Amino acid sequence: MTEVNTFIADSNAPIIVLSAKKHFEQLPTNDAKLYAHYLSRASHHGTRAILRSVSPESEAIYDLILSIHRHLGEPATNEEYEALLSKGSTKESQAVPHYLEYASQFLSNLGNYKSFGDKKFIPKLSIEEFDKLVSEGINNDSITWTYMKIRDAIYDTSTNLLGWPEKGQLSNYYPDSPDITQDEAELVNAALANKGIMPENTRVKKTSGKEFVVFVASSETENKTTNYPKEKISLDNGGSLTIAFGDHHVEFEQIVENMKKAAKKAANDTQRKMINHYVESFQTGNMIAHKSSQIEWVKDLRPSVESNIGFIETYRDPSGVRGEWEGLVAMVNQDRTAKFSTLVENATKLIPYLPWDKIYEKDTFTPPDFTSLEVLTFAGSGVPAGINIPNYDDVRLNVGFKNVSLGNVLSANPKKPKKEELITFLEHDMQAKFRKWRDDAFEIQVGLHELLGHGTGKLLQEVSPGEFNFDKSNPNIHSYYKPTDTWGSLFSAVAGSFEECRAELVALYLILKKPLEVLPIFGVSDEKDQKEIILIATVLMCRAGLLGLEFWDPTSRKWGQPHMQARFGIFKSLHKSGVCKLEFSEENMDDLKITFDESKLNNTAVDVLGDFLLKLHVYKCTGDVTKGVAYYNDITDVTDEYSRFRQIILSKKLPRKQLIQANTFADASGQVEVREYEESEVGMIQSFADRNV
Repeated sequence: MTEVNTFIADSNAPIIVLSAKKHFEQLPTNDAKLYAHYLSRASHHGTRAILRSVSPESEAIYDLILSIHRHLGEPATNEEYEALLSKGSTKESQAVPHYLEYASQFLSNLGNYKSFGDKKFIPKLSIEEFDKLVSEGINNDSITWTYMKIRDAIYDTSTNLLGWPEKGQLSNYYPDSPDITQDEAELVNAALANKGIMPENTRVKKTSGKEFVVFVASSETENKTTNYPKEKISLDNGGSLTIAFGDHHVEFEQIVENMKKAAKKAANDTQRKMINHYVESFQTGNMIAHKSSQIEWVKDLRPSVESNIGFIETYRDPSGVRGEWEGLVAMVNQDRTAKFSTLVENATKLIPYLPWDKIYEKDTFTPPDFTSLEVLTFAGSGVPAGINIPNYDDVRLNVGFKNVSLGNVLSANPKKPKKEELITFLEHDMQAKFRKWRDDAFEIQVGLHELLGHGTGKLLQEVSPGEFNFDKSNPNIHSYYKPTDTWGSLFSAVAGSFEECRAELVALYLILKKPLEVLPIFGVSDEKDQKEIILIATVLMCRAGLLGLEFWDPTSRKWGQPHMQARFGIFKSLHKSGVCKLEFSEENMDDLKITFDESKLNNTAVDVLGDFLLKLHVYKCTGDVTKGVAYYNDITDVTDEYSRFRQIILSKKLPRKQLIQANTFADASGQVEVREYEESEVGMIQSFADRNV
């Protein structure tokens, strides 16, 4: 089988409008609409912070795409784009469609590396065709200059995966530092931790052999907070680091301005306190203020406009501590929220079914606010289907957390599909069941994953010298967290995937072990329907794990996507136990299918998942990083038995959905308009052009 070029941008990707207009217009007051509008603007002003954390060329590519669009007069249709760019290509050429596919995928990922997989993608049109489009089709000096500055970088695949530079990968969390090592980055991280400095909103530059600068995102360019030292910080290797403020300061000035406007439209004092903490954090760079904002956010129950903004998830930093900017603004879907509220009410009944002793569980489960939202804005490199935040362990333990299911993401499908959908690697009859039940199964999986996956467990810790939050005399406890340890600091780069796997296991384990208790909560009470859901939930997980091989790099043996590493581990465990099988012809594997032994779903599968889940949970709760990381790396290791399927997976891979988000516009009288866009590449570009960020 020939090697597939995996770097080419997707063709015929489903492009879908993430519609939330109806729910926005149903907001109870105009102040609520303005509150959402200003938070949306604040969120989108972080766009360039995202781009700068991806690759050195991403921001310039963004400017190039929008400059071309504006130069052409912002046409509204693909046909007009074709006509205006035809000077740079022939009628037979596919250069313009291929350019538009690249531009749309770039904007959908906010960078030239896939948000799901961290792999670089390049245009399908050749570099010569791109040259001609710019020089003859556009013929603008400023645009040509921008293009020539990044022309080679657009097509360069020598650093094709995000990760550690010393492994031939790329991370712009360490800008202009191609020689920085993992050990050096972790030395910097340790020095910050010793000073009580949270690293989520930082980037690090190596300026010389042992000298580093830590850039802090803030609107202010000077240190105006007492939480950061003004002098250099010494490193254990004899070097030092300096803290510099004002990373992304132009954008953060706009973020702060819109936050202050939002505060004036807040519905209650809790929201105002939350916004004020945001303002302090984004002005000064003080992450302690951001943690305070999350405390108020958890307390703000069932708002008509839900939001969460900041440097939240740390998946893309190879050291696992620096966050990526994201801004969520959404409205509550009351019907779906009622369903999730029932799940929350039943949480304390379901937790005892999980396979661990009480010592590994919170003394008291604090029910979170669990809502289904219709997304107006998700400024980030990708839009998730569900969120369980905040990620600050002490806030989760002492105050609580929220579960958020993003309803219009779960149900996102194009109005006019470009091609009939094909469900790869499943038999024909299974495909029909899969189409019928996948949305219901996925909704149940997401709900359990977020609430009882991320919401369970207790970190056993020495909270202060000699004081423990567990019975230290218990003979089964051999390790625990020291006072300054956190989940992230101990498990570092593997923490994200490890935790996603634990949460995925909780969900599937409960669906298979206790369907009669779980499924009626989601309105699935018919016995035949329950049997179908149990099967399709397993199919979803195992097929995702098989497809996850796309996100494993055989050269570096690195997983590029934490969720897919997790799902592969679950698939591998169920495959080893005979719950699922792979059937294929040895000659070319083109007929590869995954099949299931339904007789093993309520016994063998439950036992295998329970054992896997118990080990992960105990390793996490006790801070046993040595055994935990070794176990997780082994169970998600891609052996020769599985790596041989990667090529057929790549050859049949389908493009990911691209979601176009609406924009809001406030006029002089304070009335807010929601503008949605056509489901096309040009619609995607226009949505970004209208944001003017």
